Amino acid sequence: MLATAERPVRTGPNPLHGMLLAGAFPLFLGAALSDYAYSTSYNVQWSHFASWLIAGGLVFCGLALICALIGIFRPAGSRGLSVLYFVLLLATWGLGFVNALVHARDAWATMPTGLTLSIVVAVLAFVAIWIGFTSRKSGGHS
Repeated sequence: MLATAERPVRTGPNPLHGMLLAGAFPLFLGAALSDYAYSTSYNVQWSHFASWLIAGGLVFCGLALICALIGIFRPAGSRGLSVLYFVLLLATWGLGFVNALVHARDAWATMPTGLTLSIVVAVLAFVAIWIGFTSRKSGGHS
């Protein structure tokens, strides 16, 4: 009798996609925390920190968005969840871009819209990460 080993089918994000996806959330969360710090201290430097963190989050989210678009057309996995994941990342990037435009204004003009957008974008990024990492099964054939 010949024993054969089944190679598990990996349908989750590849390591680069996972790194890009996981890198966006801390940056957007940092922007939300920086906006909160600005709203309590009115130190303009916190608004500048938030602007840079949003820019970094947009880079990571944009690259993860490209990977998610490619993932929609992969044969393995659930296409519905892949589309939902892509739409969540697209909404995160779109609102993040609007947030970057809000933060491009004078520091006094960013509040309270900047703080609200930063919180919404951080929550959307978290939900996208949650779906991106847990919705796709990994392991053998079922």
